Amino acid sequence: MSAAFSLDEEVLIRFATPAEMDFLQQDLHVPAQILERKVVSERIVVAEWNGSLIGSLEIDYLWSSIPYIALIYVLPSYRLQGVGKAMLDFIELFLRNKGHDVLYSSAQANEPEPQAWHRQVGFEECGMIAGINRGGVGEIFFRKWL
Repeated sequence: MSAAFSLDEEVLIRFATPAEMDFLQQDLHVPAQILERKVVSERIVVAEWNGSLIGSLEIDYLWSSIPYIALIYVLPSYRLQGVGKAMLDFIELFLRNKGHDVLYSSAQANEPEPQAWHRQVGFEECGMIAGINRGGVGEIFFRKWL
């Protein structure tokens, strides 16, 4: 599955492969053995442009059944061009095909840009955990019906 890149180029959105561990470890900060399991179980999506990886999206499952975006990352020079939305569209289709009807995500309370992105792509705020992050910063949770 691919999605149109706003610069009239093609960005390929697909599941990560074990050959991409270096890129994924750099951006996801997850130990290699855990990351390998996530790659094999189709829990990491990547965005590729011109043969280079430019972003990733990691899905976890709350209580082993409710999909949650654990992390979405786009290289700085490709941000604000639709790459994150393209990865989101890909994972939403995948989750709907698996029978899911909701997707959760979150952003730190002191990060207005990620919060705005969530709202822009159709998430609604649904709760907060105070002081869960370093420095006592809270985490705002978002829900999107699929």
